[in-house]
Amino acid sequence: MEGSEAVKYTLTSYAAPLFAGAIAGVSVDVALYPLDTLKTRLQSQQGFYKAGGFKGVYRGLLTVASASVPTSALFFVSYEATKSLMTPMVTPQYLPFVHMFAASVGEVLACVLRVPTEIAKQRKQTYVGKEQMSSIRILVKAFQTDGFRNGLYRGFFSTVLRDLPFSFIEFPLWEFLKSVVKERNDGQISSFQSALCGSLAGGFAAAATTPLDLAKTRIMLAENYAETRKLRIKPVLSEIYSVNGLRGLFAGVTPRFTGFMVGGFVFFGAYDDAKSFFTRHFDR
Repeated sequence: MEGSEAVKYTLTSYAAPLFAGAIAGVSVDVALYPLDTLKTRLQSQQGFYKAGGFKGVYRGLLTVASASVPTSALFFVSYEATKSLMTPMVTPQYLPFVHMFAASVGEVLACVLRVPTEIAKQRKQTYVGKEQMSSIRILVKAFQTDGFRNGLYRGFFSTVLRDLPFSFIEFPLWEFLKSVVKERNDGQISSFQSALCGSLAGGFAAAATTPLDLAKTRIMLAENYAETRKLRIKPVLSEIYSVNGLRGLFAGVTPRFTGFMVGGFVFFGAYDDAKSFFTRHFDR
């Protein structure tokens, strides 16, 4: 491969998903932020109305919007690069495992940026005091009170354990649904069809992983790590189940399911459109 062709291949393989992922991430996060706020308040231990109810549903939006660009870009670059590297090594029947592994690589790397953002976002979403609390101030306070690991990155492993099963379901299902559409459409698929596949995959994955999301929310919202250091996914879910039963484990499932169905449509539709645009641009 000559130098100019190598540069063009690198731009197409990495820069296209980088920019497309950034656009898709900020599009869906901004569009569906109110649903995410309502879901967080439904899952809050203090209760929906005490956590803010229907007021201030855009509180913390700037934090998420500014962080979603690098987070989504990092995820999709990692996902596409891992998938491109591993796909030639396996036979077609093992492709779902390639998609699972690629998604897991992307999720773990993205969580490095996502977790501090989630802490700031969710505490702003459930804050009902009169004093103004910026995202930076929330993170500084978390660091001063509980340090780097237990403050800024509290809930890192619960976030990873939530996002990995989610991606294990969503991305292989998205790729499978796309392959079904392509088989029935002479190998072609439009961005709209890809978005519909993403909507179905996202909604199903979101509903299935709601208990893990609930545990992650409770752990992140806990104010003092010294007093709540025993918080782990299993005991948190066990306590919720003992008090509220199976229904309690799926608190917030409706806005989460709805949000990810709509979000999946916006996210994957925007990603495919943007990726096609940047690929054509870099291929010139």
